[in-house]
Amino acid sequence: MTTRGKRQNRWRGTISVHLRGFGFVDLDDAGAPADSAFVAPPDLNSFLADDVVDVTLESSGEGRYQAVDLKLARRPRSEVIGTVERAGQSAWRLAIDPRIGNTAWPLLATPKGLRPGASVVGAPDDQNRIRYLRSVEDDDVDRTTVLVLHRIRTEIDEATRAEAKGVRVRLEGRRDLRKLPTVTIDAAHSRDLDDALAVFPVQADGAIRVLVSIADVDAAVPTGSRLDAEARRRGTSVYLPDLVVNMLPPELSEDAITLRPGVDRAALTVELRIDREGEVTAADLSTSVVRSAARLTYVAVAAFLDRGETEGVPEEVRDTVGWLHAAASRLSAVRKARGGVTIEPDEVTVDLDEETGEPMSLDVREPTSAHLLVERLMVAANEAVARWLIDRGLPGLFRVQDPPEDEQVERLAEFAANFGFKTAFGGKITARALAAFEEQFRAAQVAPSLRTVMYWVLGRARYQAPPSPHYALAAPAYLHFTSPIRRYPDLVVHRVVKAHLAGKRDVHLGVDELATIAGEVNDAAYRAQKAERDRTRMLVARYFNSRVGQKHRGRIVAVKSFGLVVQLDELGVTGTVATETLGKGPWEIDKTTYSLVSNQRRFMIGEAVEVRVASTDEALGRVDLELR
Repeated sequence: MTTRGKRQNRWRGTISVHLRGFGFVDLDDAGAPADSAFVAPPDLNSFLADDVVDVTLESSGEGRYQAVDLKLARRPRSEVIGTVERAGQSAWRLAIDPRIGNTAWPLLATPKGLRPGASVVGAPDDQNRIRYLRSVEDDDVDRTTVLVLHRIRTEIDEATRAEAKGVRVRLEGRRDLRKLPTVTIDAAHSRDLDDALAVFPVQADGAIRVLVSIADVDAAVPTGSRLDAEARRRGTSVYLPDLVVNMLPPELSEDAITLRPGVDRAALTVELRIDREGEVTAADLSTSVVRSAARLTYVAVAAFLDRGETEGVPEEVRDTVGWLHAAASRLSAVRKARGGVTIEPDEVTVDLDEETGEPMSLDVREPTSAHLLVERLMVAANEAVARWLIDRGLPGLFRVQDPPEDEQVERLAEFAANFGFKTAFGGKITARALAAFEEQFRAAQVAPSLRTVMYWVLGRARYQAPPSPHYALAAPAYLHFTSPIRRYPDLVVHRVVKAHLAGKRDVHLGVDELATIAGEVNDAAYRAQKAERDRTRMLVARYFNSRVGQKHRGRIVAVKSFGLVVQLDELGVTGTVATETLGKGPWEIDKTTYSLVSNQRRFMIGEAVEVRVASTDEALGRVDLELR
């Protein structure tokens, strides 16, 4: 986000709104005297969450500040959601969702038949008015609220959709790989198939040549097109438990460019030579045309690899799957030796009834041998393309993660001790030491809880233009290349690669533009992640609606001013235990031990607890627990 520093005691920041009607300005300026400043309810009335504002700061003492004299600089939000209220005989206003705004604004262009209490999505203007866009059915309010709250674009204008329907991709002049047995491996429900795998016969020296072919989205979505502009605005596909919001229109992502079996498709292929030791000794890139021989699922491939079950894996591709497994196993050995971890917390899935959409069960979905096969080959391809760009002095959007600060290492060591594990990091932690630590708890019952804590401590990766190491992967350089149907950074990388392959040396994106794109896609990815998390929490709360009183065991994974965050064993979901239910206070957070304490009791991260489900709030995605 662009900032302008100090301007005659004025500072720039971003609005966040609290449910109780007040707010904060998160100050973007590096020289600001604080990270955030309080905004009183009356001063917040004319603003929305995510508004960029210029403010004056008034000291409230003890390092606290209040923001006053707010002026709107930029409004990223194009939609709000709320409930309709009467504002007179023929006028309406929209009571904005309290997570977006703290009051009601006039509602314009309302349709006939609008009723008080109806849920409506509207477009705000800079005069604090809202133009009616569409009404929302009662059974879709919660999901729509998540999408609007996190600014997830769902509508596609007719001109862009028409452009998608008119896409024609030329296949001439490409490396022809159609006779090579090629497979896709995805979840059974996936429709946007953007990566395919093949392997050449093993060489005399034992090297395996794996071909990772990725849908050539650039061939269908050229720079400067309406499709490209829409994809850049979205930044990523969003996968809610009950809805997929594609980065590209379904006409492309699920039809014209998806790597369906038996259909010729344009691709960008990286051929990896993996030697007997698991090292990638060469990587060659080319535009190609491929034809998938089989659409395989993770379940079928895992059954084939683990138990020799052949159903779902056609005979003509079994040898291919076997060699892909061998190549991935070699890569795993190297990966294990150099260290690094997969720090994403275990994925909690909500299994929905296909007819009613109601949550039927919760599950912590752990990766299978098929997931690991695909993950190892995709990571190898991404890392190889990063090296390929750097070796040629080419720009790109790189995926980086900084090593943890000393304080974070200390926190992780203390958390691990609370869970009963030994670390001895010695003040610093290398990627190999981190991998050794993960090996301790990999098969433990507390693994989901400890992995959640580790994820929070180590922090997120990000996109940036200059190459830099990715700590968790122990990769000197890394980027995203393998999912251009779903992620805009991959499409940017494809364009740089293709321009170089075509001999064009003067069409690369400049550093400033790449930095701008990096900022946009980092924001889009973060908002998508929050939307996916919030919708999952809503459905988890709905699941527990009929299970109030149910007893569970869990582990404390965070302590907050409002209470404890407890992750339930086996289910992997979290709930909160409010401080007022914990006994006599006052309760405070002890920052030296990261625990919640009173004069009589101390709760530590990692501590095992027994709880019961006390209540739920589906709209807020909250499950309230009580200690047993």
